[in-house]
Amino acid sequence: MTTAVIQPKWMTFGEGGTALALAALAILSLLIAANAHTSEYAFHAYLFVIASGAGVFAIVNRFYGRPADPPLQMIDGKPNYNMGPVKFSAVAAMFWGIAGFLVGLIIALQLAFPVLNFDLPWITFGRLRPLHTSAVIFAFGGNVLIATSFYVVQRTCRARLVGDIAPWFVVLGYNFFIVVAGTGYLLGITQSKEYAEPEWYADLFLTVVWVVYFLVFLGTIMRRHEPHIYVANWFYLAFIVTIAVLHLGNNAAVPVSIFSPKSYIVWSGVQDAMVQWWYGHNAVGFFLTAGFLAIMYYFIPKRADRPVYSYRLSIIHFWSLIFLYIWAGPHHLHYTALPDWAQTLGMTFSIMLWMPSWGGMINGLMTLSGAWDKLRTDPVLRMMVVSVAFYGMSTFEGPMMSVKVVNSLSHYTDWTIGHVHSGALGWVGYISFGALYCLIPWLWNRELYSLRLVNWHFWVSTIGIVFYISAMWVSGILQGLMWRAYTSLGFLEYSFVETVEAMHPFYVIRALGGLLFLIGALMMAFNLWKTVMSGHPASSPAMALAPAE
Repeated sequence: MTTAVIQPKWMTFGEGGTALALAALAILSLLIAANAHTSEYAFHAYLFVIASGAGVFAIVNRFYGRPADPPLQMIDGKPNYNMGPVKFSAVAAMFWGIAGFLVGLIIALQLAFPVLNFDLPWITFGRLRPLHTSAVIFAFGGNVLIATSFYVVQRTCRARLVGDIAPWFVVLGYNFFIVVAGTGYLLGITQSKEYAEPEWYADLFLTVVWVVYFLVFLGTIMRRHEPHIYVANWFYLAFIVTIAVLHLGNNAAVPVSIFSPKSYIVWSGVQDAMVQWWYGHNAVGFFLTAGFLAIMYYFIPKRADRPVYSYRLSIIHFWSLIFLYIWAGPHHLHYTALPDWAQTLGMTFSIMLWMPSWGGMINGLMTLSGAWDKLRTDPVLRMMVVSVAFYGMSTFEGPMMSVKVVNSLSHYTDWTIGHVHSGALGWVGYISFGALYCLIPWLWNRELYSLRLVNWHFWVSTIGIVFYISAMWVSGILQGLMWRAYTSLGFLEYSFVETVEAMHPFYVIRALGGLLFLIGALMMAFNLWKTVMSGHPASSPAMALAPAE
């Protein structure tokens, strides 16, 4: 009779270190909650206590439940991919997307019918508007970027994600930040900076999460078994690094006290405006453009089963976009106290951006050379190709609107809203939807439940986008023309109230467009839920790994 040898089990550095750090955060948060200056801040402190405590419990529970040996990097000569965090982020993206689109519909209706504010401070337009932008950009878009980046870097490097706890800390920590930020908006906690509303403590927590994200992504590239670094990873890395720099620069602040949610930004006056729009425009440039271009460079070739049209063009696209975009922020500050030379510099670089942007669009569209027939039968591929067309349209319109003479008509009007949403809904939304339609079946090894539903999603949401952006373009140009109209005596021809009244029908059309877009997203959520729950495994075996794949 032989006795089984019980192998001792020890906590890894990641497990022990993360558990200790979360325990310390829970104790600190409890201290802050007890001495918080406001009840809203105390509420957030208690959220940190609950989340940190849950994190410690999950790590300890996982430790006792796992085998003694850490996960293998390779199994039978094949990479042992870590897809758990990818699955979580993909599902979270769909959840936050629907929540963000719903809030967007509510505020669109509030603009058309102000009575829907209900005189309640928590759901006024002023609080729901930043909730909407953060939900769709950072919650929906951010989770799509984390999910796809963790998937793509593993597949293209043929390596498991670095770290055991770290990838989970990234996805769970990022989504906890979203909860803190969103509830903060509703409670009135904000530092009033566009795309950067969360206060200092939320920013500090996000910084830690983002540094871990960078280390996991970079570490996975460094342990790659594929010598070539595919271009999608270049774009992902640029997005991660630049967003970190922007976040630290724009959110540099001095808290009133550790027990107060209030802080004061270190910048002031026109310098604060300059730093804010250096951040704001490059949040668009690197979060909503570079990151989603990485998705384009992986998922369109993969779905079309075609190589990237020109790898050389993709590298030129990368370096020119990365260099030029960072200088374009001042075009948000035309006709302000910013020095004229800085305004002109921003305008000049914005116009130059048109060339690399369209280089990327051409590269994405021409990847379908020899496979255009697939657009008739594959609505997922059609959605991603249309997203690239929207990218091309938005990156032509943006430089045009940065020209001072055009900006004098467009700025502060709904034309800007139309421009933003043609890029947000058409480019970011559609490339994200396409990526999720690909990812969910791949991750769960299922056949997509219904291509017909994807087709309905495409057409319903496309009609919604057309209603939305067309209404805002017409509304914006009308606003600009009414604001600059003078009588023969030199007085303004229209009062501000008259211009607001003239916008009403366009706001109703915009709300209708938003409703159609939301209905399309609900169709998608149902389709993906049925895909996961159907239990029908994919009929064709997974494709063999190709070079850099």
